[in-house]
Amino acid sequence: MKKRQAYQLLLFVLLFSFVTEIWIGRLLSISRMERLHENTVMKMEFRDQQLGEKMINSFCDDQSRGLQAGIYLLESKFGYQPFPYTYTEKTFCERKKTWEQKKAWNTYLKINQAIWDDVKYFPVPESTTDEDATVVFENGWMKERNYGGKRGHEGCDLMAKKDVSGYYPIVSMTDGVVQSKGWLPKGGYRIGILAPSGGYFYYAHLDSYADIKEGDRVKAGDVIGFMGDTGYGEEGTKGKFPVHLHVGIYVYPNGQEMSVNPYWVMRYLEQHKLKCAYSD
Repeated sequence: MKKRQAYQLLLFVLLFSFVTEIWIGRLLSISRMERLHENTVMKMEFRDQQLGEKMINSFCDDQSRGLQAGIYLLESKFGYQPFPYTYTEKTFCERKKTWEQKKAWNTYLKINQAIWDDVKYFPVPESTTDEDATVVFENGWMKERNYGGKRGHEGCDLMAKKDVSGYYPIVSMTDGVVQSKGWLPKGGYRIGILAPSGGYFYYAHLDSYADIKEGDRVKAGDVIGFMGDTGYGEEGTKGKFPVHLHVGIYVYPNGQEMSVNPYWVMRYLEQHKLKCAYSD
């Protein structure tokens, strides 16, 4: 009798554990799926674009980088949890089948593709003539700025090791159309290029421009200007800060302009630098 009761108790415990595991799995899955909704792309954790080293080194060339980045962010709780799968093309294909059932998927995917799919080259080429002409950068997204009022820094600053205005050439990261060119009090001399997938790529504090005008089509790798220290004043103001390039990336959910953190895009593009001779 005691053996029978013990056996029944064991069966109950095993059954209870099995059912509990299934329900916990379902609840976790439901919770994960709730990360994607019509306002997901507006949330700061999405705009932060925390992809991490492993993800940017694992992009599959045969798939949209925007697709891979978007799925990674959803599955990793926007970079705040480990990615629970292997970084393979098969993984992203399988996870896409799950996420595309959500109504907000198509809009979410387009925004990620606007950020990631068109970028080809790091905006500062590697010098073949001056080994000291390098740049450094950090994740300065939303750090405090005060010119023009207290605000968050909506970009990534590539700081020149050689603090010489007009020395470093700047190339377009993407194909696209020059949508804006000219002076802004905060950005100095700047160029904005609209890429094919809808991302707007912003290059600020330039010293000078290449022979380029609004409406021109550019190819990734075309020289668009030279790094400088312009801005923070009326047109022509220079020297208020060290020589650097401010890179901004903007997307347009629901037609509204929104900045996203360019840092991990820059980290990815570091692996894709053009080379050229620098001249004084």
